[in-house]
Amino acid sequence: MDSSLLEFLRCPDDRSELRMATSAELEAVNGRIGAGGLKNRAGKEVAEPLSEGLVRADGRWLYPVREGIPVLLADEAIPLA
Repeated sequence: MDSSLLEFLRCPDDRSELRMATSAELEAVNGRIGAGGLKNRAGKEVAEPLSEGLVRADGRWLYPVREGIPVLLADEAIPLA
């Protein structure tokens, strides 16, 4: 994803800033996806590993980026805690 786009993107839930997920955060999320049972905010199981993601300023939620496109829907947010 183009990092210059980040200055315009905001969390759909609380309008806070977003940042690119670190490799450690993505590794942790992908480990949880691989183990099974990781659910997004809507309660749907997340099955596909992520190569990119956007993290809300407070670090609580990650929004997936699929094929370079940020999925900024509140229900698609993945808990990081």
